[in-house]
Amino acid sequence: MKRPLLAVTLVLVGLGLGATLLRDQVPLSGAQPPPTARDQASTVQTEAAAKLQNEQNTIDIVRRYEPGLVFISTEQEVVQPSPFPWLFGGEEQTQVQQGVGSGFFVNKEGDILTNYHVVAGEGGRGTADRIRIRVMNREETVPARVIGLAPQYDLALLRAEGLPAEAIQPIPLGDSDALEVGQKAIAMGAPFGLEFSVTEGIVSSAERLIPIGFSQSGTGEGITQKAIQTDAAINPGNSGGPLLDSSGRVIGINTQIYSPSGAVTGVGQSAGVGFAIPINAAKNLLPRLQQARGGVVNPPRLGITPGLIVQGPNQVAAVGLSALTSEGKRALGLPETGLLVGQVAPNSPAARAGLRGGENVQDLRGGQIVLGGDVIVAADGQPVDALEDLQAALLDKREGDRVTLRVVRGRQTRNVEVTLDASAFQ
Repeated sequence: MKRPLLAVTLVLVGLGLGATLLRDQVPLSGAQPPPTARDQASTVQTEAAAKLQNEQNTIDIVRRYEPGLVFISTEQEVVQPSPFPWLFGGEEQTQVQQGVGSGFFVNKEGDILTNYHVVAGEGGRGTADRIRIRVMNREETVPARVIGLAPQYDLALLRAEGLPAEAIQPIPLGDSDALEVGQKAIAMGAPFGLEFSVTEGIVSSAERLIPIGFSQSGTGEGITQKAIQTDAAINPGNSGGPLLDSSGRVIGINTQIYSPSGAVTGVGQSAGVGFAIPINAAKNLLPRLQQARGGVVNPPRLGITPGLIVQGPNQVAAVGLSALTSEGKRALGLPETGLLVGQVAPNSPAARAGLRGGENVQDLRGGQIVLGGDVIVAADGQPVDALEDLQAALLDKREGDRVTLRVVRGRQTRNVEVTLDASAFQ
């Protein structure tokens, strides 16, 4: 562990020495005259004014919009076997797992946007047994009910029960498509349970591709989506809280962090690389969440069932062709990568586009494969080798949109255009 640190230190020192040597080698004839006392005073005043202006902007935003922030606490009863069956007779024990997160009001009706994983139940399935929220300047907590869930997007919509109208302070939603790298970003939330905390930074990247949410494949992997990267400090408990711009509008929903230390300790900590779901993705999904009646909102579906299934330790998962050996794929006449189509649902977008499922079912060691169907190798120009890849191409689609699939059928490769009708969103 000491060697990398030493190497980094040496690199930094070397860079510092190099800069010093280059600076000292500049000919005096080309150097600028030293600044006068008046120039220095003017520079100090300008920097102080800019600093105060930025500080005042942050203060104004926090004062105005922090009352729209929501602190979320959850409780989940988990039944576990006794750790000492010889002492307690092997009886199961019930433990209460507690969680914390953040959210924010999006309208005067009291709808609260947050992350799905903030309110999810054990193993990322369902929701916690009890969800309560607290708003700023009020000591009591009130129960909240689920209006809609979108696990694949890692979004959830809640509504507080018994909260007076004056306590509901919506935060205006911005336009994440108009973001520019370098602009100001303010993160609000409850890091490590420290309620109503604020940090500030910049937008480090406006379109970082990272895995987000919970896939339908059963692998536990997220779906690759566009995210906002920021260096505003985000830590556990910030999840679901708003990321605001310098006008006080929500540009993203804080969702996760990159934490090398968390991989070692199991407790994530900010390393200056945090991610937020772009608010436009949430705005597009908001009407469906509001109409979900406590149910789940899924990405559009083509109406296909993957044809390669493997049995894991505790679940069955759909996987891509890269899971097979090259020799096995050659023997079966399959391409190196792609998503094998097992079945096509009748009257689905896939069926209307002419996609074909397989008929020849074969058992594999640890799984099953359906042969004879199409293999999807790309969607809208992006490679496909897993159900998550296909879902990523569909996330932002609406009714009437089209997706172009690159499909291998036998020895032929062709493009298939699929139109997403109302059945894709049911």
